[in-house]
Amino acid sequence: MSIKNAIFYGLLIFIPISIAAELLNWGSVVVFMTAAIAILPLAAWMGTATEEIAVVVGPTIGGLLNATFGNATELIIALAALNAGLIEVVKASLTGSIIGNLLLVMGLSMFLGGLRYKEQEFQPVVARMNASSMNLAVIALLLPTAMNYTSPGVSFVTMQNLSVAVAIVLIGVYALTLLFSMRTHAYLYDVGVAEEDLQVMAESNLVPEHPTEKTDLRLWIGVLLVATLLVAVESELLVATLEEATSKLGLTALFTGVILLPIVGNAAEHATAVTVAMKNKMDLAVSVAVGSSLQIALFVAPVLVLAGWWLGKPMDLDFNPFELVAVAVAVLITNSISSDGKSNWLEGTLLLAAYVILGLAFYFHPESAV
Repeated sequence: MSIKNAIFYGLLIFIPISIAAELLNWGSVVVFMTAAIAILPLAAWMGTATEEIAVVVGPTIGGLLNATFGNATELIIALAALNAGLIEVVKASLTGSIIGNLLLVMGLSMFLGGLRYKEQEFQPVVARMNASSMNLAVIALLLPTAMNYTSPGVSFVTMQNLSVAVAIVLIGVYALTLLFSMRTHAYLYDVGVAEEDLQVMAESNLVPEHPTEKTDLRLWIGVLLVATLLVAVESELLVATLEEATSKLGLTALFTGVILLPIVGNAAEHATAVTVAMKNKMDLAVSVAVGSSLQIALFVAPVLVLAGWWLGKPMDLDFNPFELVAVAVAVLITNSISSDGKSNWLEGTLLLAAYVILGLAFYFHPESAV
């Protein structure tokens, strides 16, 4: 058993601890912290179960399954916050997930991978395609906000109608990117299926450790369902105590949404990307980091807009301008570094430095701006 797996197994103890903390009234801070920790191993189990099922059902359905459940943890947490009326926290967590994947995950992957290998390579064509898709995401998030600030008095109904229309377009684009990557131009995304690659992926929980063994499909479907249910339970505990707990900890809702929640929801993906990067498989690491950001921007955010419209919650694409600046900065520096299809430890350091600077800016940003 790898050290990473051992850690995730150990963290499962926080599931009963968080529930006990809620039932026994141990305080909002304890409930918030234990629920956040409990989500970490559950997210890892969801990812493992999804990958195991994908091996059985084949590359097409498996790819679609991975694309659908890739950010399921973040989506569940966001839905719980949306249902609780924490709209600004939901928006902050969306931008935070994009920033975290582009800067923190990719930065750590390039830095740690670069320490072991002088220079690592990945598909520059794919990097350019991802850059174009992220630019579209920035445009989609920027225009509704720009409309609100340049047209004083615009009604909420108008803003929500615009957001719903943009959300439908983004979901359509996301579907086309899946078609492009899995069918018409799948060869561009081929990162190798040699035996060595399978072993690397197995060590990262991406495929079964022994690919020739038959996977118990019903078992892993059950694991996925149970893990999803427990993530929903822990998300409710997390969201219910979020405002009170973060206030006691001296944190703003903006910092919590942009920095803390995305780290909780993306921890398993962080570990996977870093692991494969240290095995000199930067193609996989970039795919995990950038792919997750694209899914947040083109699928999760639009789904939450549609869910808010359906639930009667005021969810739209009118984001905090400061968050949009941070997303634009993250996309700009990531596109600049990844355009040549090569990486090293210094480029990873630059991405991490950008993330730290943005994190400090969000930490000191006044709560009244949320």
